[in-house]
Amino acid sequence: MAKKTKKKIPRRKEEFTYRGHTVNDLKKMSLAEFSDLLPAASRRKVRRGFNEEHKKLIQRVKNGDTVIRTHLRDMVVLPEMIGIDIEIHSGKKFDRVSVQPEMIGHYLGEYALTRQMVRHGSAGVGATRSSKFVPLK
Repeated sequence: MAKKTKKKIPRRKEEFTYRGHTVNDLKKMSLAEFSDLLPAASRRKVRRGFNEEHKKLIQRVKNGDTVIRTHLRDMVVLPEMIGIDIEIHSGKKFDRVSVQPEMIGHYLGEYALTRQMVRHGSAGVGATRSSKFVPLK
């Protein structure tokens, strides 16, 4: 019987494309042209326009700030944000995320989780039936 070997999936060596467009092409596009490439919910958010806080964040990105702190978890990742470190508020602390090309079209909140994994400790003395008979000394 032959052993099954697990094939490693090679990392992509070619340039990243989003729906057939390179990152440089996406950066040259207007917001209206870019919104045509987005999924429905993101497209609707971009087309309806951003509020003042979102516009401030976009302006800070265009000014060249390298690290930005924000509470705007509902901001769509735009091509201009690639390569910038954004600290996204998770409800308790700011999680630093460096924006990659694969994040285009997603929301910032997807990368700063609001709930932590539950880590249970061991049961204390008297917590279970079997611990009743454990000597305390």
